[in-house]
Amino acid sequence: MPQTSDVMSGLGPVPNVRPTLRQRLVRGIGPAGAAYVFLFPWLAGFLVLTLGPALYSLYLSFTDYDLIGAPRWTGLDNYTRIATNDPKFAASVRVTLTFVLLSVPLKLAFALGIAVMLNRGLKGLTLYRAIFYLPSLLGTSVAIAILWRQLFSGDGLVNGILGQFGIDGPSWISTPDTALYTLVILAIWQFGSPMIIFLAGLRQIPGDIYEAAEMDGASKVRQFWRITLPLLTPVIFFNAVVQTIEAFKAFTPAFIISGGTGGPIDATLFYTLYLYQEAFGYFRMGYASALAWILLVIIAFFTAFSFLTARYWVHYDD
Repeated sequence: MPQTSDVMSGLGPVPNVRPTLRQRLVRGIGPAGAAYVFLFPWLAGFLVLTLGPALYSLYLSFTDYDLIGAPRWTGLDNYTRIATNDPKFAASVRVTLTFVLLSVPLKLAFALGIAVMLNRGLKGLTLYRAIFYLPSLLGTSVAIAILWRQLFSGDGLVNGILGQFGIDGPSWISTPDTALYTLVILAIWQFGSPMIIFLAGLRQIPGDIYEAAEMDGASKVRQFWRITLPLLTPVIFFNAVVQTIEAFKAFTPAFIISGGTGGPIDATLFYTLYLYQEAFGYFRMGYASALAWILLVIIAFFTAFSFLTARYWVHYDD
């Protein structure tokens, strides 16, 4: 006669199902312990590949280290030299700040303009989004940097077009007054990522608000300034913070276009490029680590400033 446990409402014997590994873990160590087990690969990667190297670089920033001998503790000497006796540090900060202050607002403005245009219900919107996003995928590659160098060289395509109108253009990347602006144009060309985010934000604005404004006689321009921009400020804030951080970390275009020198006359000496020169050009790893931590402080300052001032111009639902 079958046991009660083997019979379920007359439907026959219940199959003997073995518990899965996850079920056995939960039963053995509890839900919290099982969660830590599954989080362990990420935690190990974070500790070994991120936090560990970061703390070690902080230690190296107080040493004299050339990758060959053992690090020699020097205290604050690296930071003192950066602050008092390093003209290239000041030049790299000036170039990087100029690049950030020019490229970020122009990129965001261009991305917002394209997003507003695409938000009007164009046919083939998916195709347009893919086409406009493509530069963001390719813009930081070595191939695009080489192509950009060819476009703005003395006999490049840009001067070829200007020559058709009788204009004798300079060698844009070899002239100190114009070299940095070629990199700014390259950064603006990579507008796809903020454009996609702007487009998503525009899709979240209720259409009845525009209908009410139009019934009150508000023009399209007035609707943009009084409705679109205020409701889009959280998205603008997010894009501004992300793009500012990315601009501070820009490296590949300056390295390729200037040949790794930051020239002409340090006109394209980005902070990251100068850090690279100190680390892998002169093997001053301790000094480069100090430069890296100063860059972290600079980025943290601009990010904190953005969050502190956001309360005065970013409008959320409340």
